[in-house]
Amino acid sequence: MLAGQDVLTEEEARLITQGLQEIKAEIIDGTFKYDLAYEDIHMNIEKNLIDKIGSVGGKLHTGRSRNDQVALDMHLYMLDEGRVIMKELEKLQGTLLNLAERYDDLLIPGYTHMQRAQPVLFAHHLLAYFWMLQRDCDRLKGVLIRADLMPLGAGALAGSGFPLNREQVAGALGFQGIYENSMDAVSDRDYILEFLSFASILVMHLSRFSEELINWSTAEFNFIELDDAYTTGSSMMPQKKNPDVAELVRAKSGRIYGNLMAMLTVMKGLPLAYNKDMQEDKEGLFDTLDTIRKILPLFAEMLDTMTVNRDSMKAAVDDDYLCATDLADYLVRNNVSFREAHHLIGQMISFCREKAIRLRELDSEARGKFHPSLAEKIDNLLDPALVAGARMCRGGTAPTAVKKQLEFARGILKKQI
Repeated sequence: MLAGQDVLTEEEARLITQGLQEIKAEIIDGTFKYDLAYEDIHMNIEKNLIDKIGSVGGKLHTGRSRNDQVALDMHLYMLDEGRVIMKELEKLQGTLLNLAERYDDLLIPGYTHMQRAQPVLFAHHLLAYFWMLQRDCDRLKGVLIRADLMPLGAGALAGSGFPLNREQVAGALGFQGIYENSMDAVSDRDYILEFLSFASILVMHLSRFSEELINWSTAEFNFIELDDAYTTGSSMMPQKKNPDVAELVRAKSGRIYGNLMAMLTVMKGLPLAYNKDMQEDKEGLFDTLDTIRKILPLFAEMLDTMTVNRDSMKAAVDDDYLCATDLADYLVRNNVSFREAHHLIGQMISFCREKAIRLRELDSEARGKFHPSLAEKIDNLLDPALVAGARMCRGGTAPTAVKKQLEFARGILKKQI
């Protein structure tokens, strides 16, 4: 670009480019000599270039600053790494869809307040995490859009006195746009903060899922068994199978939150434009990227290899108290206000608990004492499978609704990939 703008001659540009390519090869093969007498990587490369091609190497820095160079590198790095993470996210989403299809006939109790609430399809439960991850994908897309601006040409803060063609350089580097303000270009770290925010929400979702996997793998639930590759034994207790990977994913959330808070704190008091404080953007970002890149494929593999205990899930859902809401709805359809219906069914369940019996063990006469409508034949309202099957509205847990949801999710993932 500098040669095209007559800032450098074609021969100067050729010599500098050739020298830089030689330096790149030396860095890659480990033969490049760094000298602490030169304060940073930029000065080391420039000194090495001058040694190779003579004084023309001193023209390398024409029209640019370390400020806009480092900003450029961070943008390129963020775009490359963000696209890798997007692919891993999509793979995890695909794993969830495969699991949902594999277990599309299996019921489990749905919980609120960690208390059994209503029967749901296991596939429906898994798909909830698909949609969480879809929002994460959308957030990451936003990060990449705002990272896709080129800061080069902003100089230290005020731009350049040379006739730079910034659009040409942006096109050559694959950027969709350039910063319109040179001070903003060298001092913007919003895209890094956004990435750290995206990563914090993502790892929060994975931590919630990990908590469920940990609970489900206990003897008390016995819904799943994690593969040996993702668990460890106890040093003392031979029977133990500890869900280490899930626990570590849960723990990593604190680490990533910390990186976000550290960066927010660094940026909150900085005047324009560049300040050395901004050097702190790298360690937390690199750590977060490394952590997320390790977590995502491990999590997908852990899910894909887990064993689902159908019998335990069936036993857990064989609880007709899970059908209480449908009994209340039944009374509403018989002209009882919902509040009164809620109270009446609550009374009936309390009675059953005192007698240590199920709702289905009450005969029609006993049910009729709570409300005459309950004396009718209501067996279909006490079957968890039928109760779940009645939730046919869009987004509901009925098999027909879940099938449509799966097809919709597949379509979104296919377009995304």
